[in-house]
Amino acid sequence: MATLTIRGVQVNVEIWHEQKQETLVLLHGFTGSTKTWQRIIELLSDTVKIVAIDLLGHGKTESPKDPSRYSMIEQVKDLEEIFQQLDLHDFTLLGYSMGGRVALSYAVRFPKRIKRLILESSSPGLQTEEEQALRRQSDERLADEIEEKGIHWFVEKWENIPLFASQKRLPKEVQQAVREERLSQTEMGLANSLRGMGTGAQASLWRKLIRLNMPVVLITGELDEKFVRIAEEMMLQLPNAQHITVPNVGHSIHVENPEQFATIIKGVL
Repeated sequence: MATLTIRGVQVNVEIWHEQKQETLVLLHGFTGSTKTWQRIIELLSDTVKIVAIDLLGHGKTESPKDPSRYSMIEQVKDLEEIFQQLDLHDFTLLGYSMGGRVALSYAVRFPKRIKRLILESSSPGLQTEEEQALRRQSDERLADEIEEKGIHWFVEKWENIPLFASQKRLPKEVQQAVREERLSQTEMGLANSLRGMGTGAQASLWRKLIRLNMPVVLITGELDEKFVRIAEEMMLQLPNAQHITVPNVGHSIHVENPEQFATIIKGVL
């Protein structure tokens, strides 16, 4: 575990198997942290160096007050500074959901750094300005509510949205671990993440997918119909991509079937 000072912010980074040459970088989703990857890290071979990062406003990384500091452009600049400080080049970048949008944004800006890109249940953003405007309004309202009503209110609401319905079938201890990870976040961090790098705030990357020549692996859960459809649309734009759909799971494949998810990652690596 290391705390790096990145452009004036303290960022939590955790590293396993540091001496290995092959590197896999992990970016969690909204309300997540490096903890979300613990089971996957246990299942992956120790032949690969693993770097997990707490994104801005999440986990043990700082939560600045200024929402503009959370913009996707700022996130990409932060990642580049982290990779420079850690002397990382030519690595595999894996992002889940929000972390997938960050990973994709980074890959578009710094394509030569990325050996492979793995996107779990993620998207290039919304395609039209109208969709973006509506989503920004929705994210702003939710951000305000998080600050007004608190983290416990938000987690109760968040874990019951349709996107995570399939998680209700998981063992109670797994559900509890996910809940505790969400409850460990701060109101300011989550609210500003929504304002700064929510799906509505993010610039659309759809037209830039064609520029990505590195291998891209899209992983979706069969029950997550929206993101299966998004991945199918992305496949039409990406020059060098494959789409893997995991049966009988929803949005959080690495949580709902970690063994299958780790097997896929091993195969990709």
